[in-house]
Amino acid sequence: MDARLGVLPETDVLVRDTTIAAVGKRLPAPADAIVVDAAGALLLPGFVNTHQHMWQAAFRGVGADWTIGEYLEWILMKWRPLFRPEDIYAANYASMVESVDSGVTTVMDFSHGLRTPEHADAAVDALFAVPGRARFGYSNAFSPDLSWVYDGRVDQMLTSRFASSDQLVTMQIAFDIFVNTGDARQALRFAIDRNLPFSTHAGVLGFVGDDNITFLEENGVLSPSTTLIHAATLSDDSYRRIAASGAQLSLSAESELNAGQGYPPTAKARQFGIPISLSQDTVVWWSGDMFSAMRATLNADRGLAHLRAHEAGHALSTNELRAKDVLEYATIGGARVLGLDNIIGSITPGKRADLVMMRTDTPAMTAASNPAGHLVFQAQRGDIDTVLVNVRVLKHRGALIGVDARRARRLVEQSLEYLRSRIPNEDWQRALA
Repeated sequence: MDARLGVLPETDVLVRDTTIAAVGKRLPAPADAIVVDAAGALLLPGFVNTHQHMWQAAFRGVGADWTIGEYLEWILMKWRPLFRPEDIYAANYASMVESVDSGVTTVMDFSHGLRTPEHADAAVDALFAVPGRARFGYSNAFSPDLSWVYDGRVDQMLTSRFASSDQLVTMQIAFDIFVNTGDARQALRFAIDRNLPFSTHAGVLGFVGDDNITFLEENGVLSPSTTLIHAATLSDDSYRRIAASGAQLSLSAESELNAGQGYPPTAKARQFGIPISLSQDTVVWWSGDMFSAMRATLNADRGLAHLRAHEAGHALSTNELRAKDVLEYATIGGARVLGLDNIIGSITPGKRADLVMMRTDTPAMTAASNPAGHLVFQAQRGDIDTVLVNVRVLKHRGALIGVDARRARRLVEQSLEYLRSRIPNEDWQRALA
């Protein structure tokens, strides 16, 4: 994913300390170097997931048939108040373990299940407990207003847990604006004053639309450090504003196609030159791996392009969106969205060693003559051999190392047992119907 280096066959990568020192043929290495034999394998930068509600992992798969309205009714309105801090911890811990296992070396946790400061502490504790890279998106479940942003709680978290920018877990603000009120302006001003990146859901039919883009622009928040999630039902005028501001998109094609936020706007983003990243939204519906996200993105874009061509009475001679494009969205694109592209997102000398090695001797990966196409359409998370974050080996030969998957399973199962005990069986059956 380094545009200058391109795709290199039979190439070595030398890492010193936590940094990629060199990329090239037959590199000399110190006598005491640890050598990972990657002959024939595919080496890529770790995936970067720019939007996941990690606190919902206990309800994995429950909403497979839901629309966005049903999700809002069950998860956010009825069940979110049931969560204890330990339930937030369990879900975040399990989500971090799954991310590492799936080759997602960086994930942005849009943590809107935080009802109290204790819930926020638990979420952060879990992110730090697994040695992956994460961005904690402090979100807005304390109260109906946004005063929690500027009343001292976020400052306290910044001071106590995020004093250093050179750590695996960093912080930003993440909240949604449904009413253009004074406290929203104050909350946005707080993010600007603290130089905190900002994520928000945008362009969701029936919830947030063009007015929000105008509001963000008028308040000086529409900028390269702003991530707009979904952005699927906006006018051309809004896309122009986004493009002019340098703001970026986090698209969750599986989510947008199934839940109904709007059609994934990859074509609009390309038309207006808006940077794209990929995300998984929530495992309440979908898997937490980027292979699924890449396929859904490419399928949605190409399917719509072919449909429009057929409606016009002709067939497309070539596909505009390429496999390499969505691989970029899932890696360096995500790094750019999180403002981390100077340290991760590509195999570039000087960047941190967040790396994923894919086997090419499995049935699905034989023979891998087109690396980008294979990674997008053929690969599965089971084909991942090795995962490094900041040079630390967290998975090798298909097995997690120093990451306690059994603990993750135990915690999330205990959490689900507790939450189910608080949900009337009639409601549970209706939710799964």
